[in-house]
Amino acid sequence: MTGVALLAGAAVTGVVLWQRAASAEQESRPARAAGSAIPRPLTAAEQLVADADDPRACAVTFSGEGAPAEPQLQQEGSLYAGLPLPTQDGRVFAGWYPTAADAAAVDATARVNGAEVVACIDHQVELFAAWMTPEANAAAGTRVPILMYHQFTANPEGESGWLRGNYAYIGDFDAHMEHIATTGFYLPTWDELSAFIDGRLYLPTRSVIITDDDADQSWFDLAAPVVEKHQVLTTSFMVTAYRTDPPPSLWVLRRSHTHDMHQAGENGRGRMVNATPEEIAADLTVSGDLLGAREVVAYPFGHHDDTAKEGVRQAGFELARTIEPGVVEIGTDKLALPVVRIDYGLGLDALVSRIG
Repeated sequence: MTGVALLAGAAVTGVVLWQRAASAEQESRPARAAGSAIPRPLTAAEQLVADADDPRACAVTFSGEGAPAEPQLQQEGSLYAGLPLPTQDGRVFAGWYPTAADAAAVDATARVNGAEVVACIDHQVELFAAWMTPEANAAAGTRVPILMYHQFTANPEGESGWLRGNYAYIGDFDAHMEHIATTGFYLPTWDELSAFIDGRLYLPTRSVIITDDDADQSWFDLAAPVVEKHQVLTTSFMVTAYRTDPPPSLWVLRRSHTHDMHQAGENGRGRMVNATPEEIAADLTVSGDLLGAREVVAYPFGHHDDTAKEGVRQAGFELARTIEPGVVEIGTDKLALPVVRIDYGLGLDALVSRIG
């Protein structure tokens, strides 16, 4: 009995010593604030912003059927760049919208694309996908005019000389841009136009693309401030052998008018119809690299043929714009895009009659 008592006493003593040690260890740990919670892991969008280490970083998340699962990094205060254009068998993508209700209504006035400035709350924004049937897309009958401007003048009487027709009066240009900016026009990006031609993307019936050829000094001095004033997405086709000025406005895209092929060949026609596909591709590669984009090129003088088209393909351009009159529809030749030419004296009423 004495041995049992000793063993029992030893066990009690061990328990007491263990409890004292555990209590001392607990007291030595830092106290957690009352009510504090274990930090949760960052969401994919939050992690994207954190990794960017940019005060203007914005993580765009996509919702709705067919939407990408991963967020995309954009920069607040810039135009949206490279928004995805998802595809689904038997359906046509109808764009991104700020709310599910806008997406369900396919509300063109709310649609978000690369003509819009990124605006975020707490570095995040959510966009919602819309879809329609191919039959509904075809029934819409959208026809997209590409407006082609050249030089500009502040003289209401225009300029003299053989290029008089190229000069748009800046007062007319201002009226054109105000009309487009205030009457519900949608301004597609070039990747959207390409997907529209394929029948993969719906564009609103009141869509228009604005372009300027040559990047003349009058474009910078007179027209670019009007573009900035009305905040309308515009493409400036630049001959990069002559100038590579930075964009004069957030709303101006710089695209290729070739590097050094805006001159006549031996037969009086443009160099693009006198060169080999390899020579054309080499020139366009230089231009694309200088501008940081090679999605669309404007043919100098509008001159093009199958050889020119092959050179454009080899350089990795998907679209090419001519000076042939017409509008872009589903199935239009991507390497022969037509235009609505703007000549001197074309006022607002004349523009409305052409584009609505």
